[in-house]
Amino acid sequence: MKAAEDQVVEDEAGYQDDEESFFQDIDTLQKHGINMADLKKLKSVGICTVKGIQMTTRRALCNIKGLSEAKVDKIKEAAGKILTNGFLTAFEYSAKRKQVFHIMTGSLEFDKLLGGEFRTGKTQLSHTLCVTAQLPGEDGYTGGKVIFIDTENTFRPDRLKDIADRFNVDHDAVLDNVLYARAYTSEHQMELLDFVAAKFHEEGGVFKLLIIDSIMALFRVDFSGRGELAERQQKLAQMLSRLQKISEEYNVAVFVTNQMTADPGAGMTFQADPKKPIGGHILAHASTTRISLRKGRGELRIAKIFDSPDMPENEATFAITPGGIADAKE
Repeated sequence: MKAAEDQVVEDEAGYQDDEESFFQDIDTLQKHGINMADLKKLKSVGICTVKGIQMTTRRALCNIKGLSEAKVDKIKEAAGKILTNGFLTAFEYSAKRKQVFHIMTGSLEFDKLLGGEFRTGKTQLSHTLCVTAQLPGEDGYTGGKVIFIDTENTFRPDRLKDIADRFNVDHDAVLDNVLYARAYTSEHQMELLDFVAAKFHEEGGVFKLLIIDSIMALFRVDFSGRGELAERQQKLAQMLSRLQKISEEYNVAVFVTNQMTADPGAGMTFQADPKKPIGGHILAHASTTRISLRKGRGELRIAKIFDSPDMPENEATFAITPGGIADAKE
């Protein structure tokens, strides 16, 4: 059976280029001053690779018996010397995506179903903006580069190629103008913003858009339960403050996506759609304009102005197409 005949399930662990970084034994940290006793403590809880350290928060590492905050900071610093800052161009990431291995379900129809990765409007919009931000526009806008921070492993450079085709722009140029990084923890997400600020300073006026898809996903994982809500909101507030400063200092647009969650109290107010954005008032106050997206019929989606200082509450219908977000044609 030819693999090209089927859409297939992707195993995200199959990046051959990433194998070296994922499977670098933590014993290599000895060269950076970490003693074997502390490495054994990490291995005792299943952290056996340098990448594993990057994917674990400082708080979780501090909970390992025998590891103090000072030791954890030293371990994190040593891991950072071995691993890169996490950013690469979408063109480079596209090459890695070509090495993902595939497993068929045995059913063509099931494979086709699983091939539909882009069913949510927020991710489609993020990909479309990666291209449209590079196009010249009104009022002397010349277009510019984009930084994309991915917290849910939803970024697909091949989608940018399809969208580039729609706007008749060069694939390689579009991919080269998008800097991409995967964030593994809420701490890592914050660390990536330090690189973003440095990059905006280094290439002043070149970058026009920063995308985070999605902003709350890792905070929900790292801080669970009501007992950790206050700490989560404090860390979130720090990150949002950083984002606002970056945006204003370097005149860069910031686009963040977020999930909605069921609102148990909404039933008392007879809301038609009892959902609310995750992140509470802190995230709401840090956003200038908020737009909610919901599914319509087929590939149609409905966007509604959720909150804005200068735009009235209104709705628009759009479609998800191979070329990204487009006007709906009913």
